[in-house]
Amino acid sequence: MSQNIQLQGEVEVHQMGQRLDLTLAELFSDYSRSRIKEWILTGQVTVDGEVVDKPRVKVVAGQRLSIDAVIEEEVRSAAENIELDIVYEDEHILVINKPAGLVVHPGAGNADGTVLNALLHHVPDIDTVPRAGIVHRLDKETTGLMVVAKTVPAQTHLVTALQAREITREYEAICNGLMTAGGLVDQPIGRHPTKRTHMAVVVNGKPAVTHYRVAEKFRAHTRLRLRLESGRTHQIRVHMAHIKHPLVGDPVYGGRPRPLKRAEESLREQLKGFKRQALHAAMLELAHPITGEVMQWHAPIPQDMTQLTEALRADAKANPLDY
Repeated sequence: MSQNIQLQGEVEVHQMGQRLDLTLAELFSDYSRSRIKEWILTGQVTVDGEVVDKPRVKVVAGQRLSIDAVIEEEVRSAAENIELDIVYEDEHILVINKPAGLVVHPGAGNADGTVLNALLHHVPDIDTVPRAGIVHRLDKETTGLMVVAKTVPAQTHLVTALQAREITREYEAICNGLMTAGGLVDQPIGRHPTKRTHMAVVVNGKPAVTHYRVAEKFRAHTRLRLRLESGRTHQIRVHMAHIKHPLVGDPVYGGRPRPLKRAEESLREQLKGFKRQALHAAMLELAHPITGEVMQWHAPIPQDMTQLTEALRADAKANPLDY
């Protein structure tokens, strides 16, 4: 499936002498500069009716610029009838509440059965949008809110907003150890130097900032609310492990859990059997990519984290002198 794009505009006085690709990006801001550059290089742009295939060409005021392009199908994955928990949907975007165990994008070991496959079934035209409209990801075992773009203009605006840190994402987590106060972790994240499937705090990594505050204290665990300034792979999990407070159940960064003294056997078993990182994307706020309206959504804490919180709360009440 493909989509035809036809756009026309005129070079304004203040744009005189600019590069063609920059001018087009200003005139047609619904599309990324990289996409526009690709259209120029493939001969899909004309200046006063003549094809121009060099992005660096300087423009002159009054010139007529036209784009007659085709957006080819971006996705080769198959559509699958996988149920999505849709929190919000209109003609431009949709917001889903992802369950644990659902992979967002096909990859090694997960060729199908993903959010992307489900989106292709729910919105067939989304195959013309980069990455099937997926703007940001959640790890397989992380639950919560994700926004998806249904059109190229919506996707372009959402990616720009995400890069400009204009999208707010707030997470709920349960970490090991008793934390006394909130704070922030400002440490670069990159590939682990020896474990290539893991991430780590590394000197030459990409900048990453995680804000956290204490929501509730237990005897040897803490419930946190966290906000991201950046969106690096495994960011919260890596940052919390870096400050010696890994997330409960994290199979990669959690380390060996310490037994909780004088705890009921049921709580011990619950902690031992919590096999995923206790992390949930609870709140998402953004300006709608087309209307500009500020919108906010909340996703209820999943049952496994709620049950663990209640058990830790009961344990703390039964042992009031231990924290």
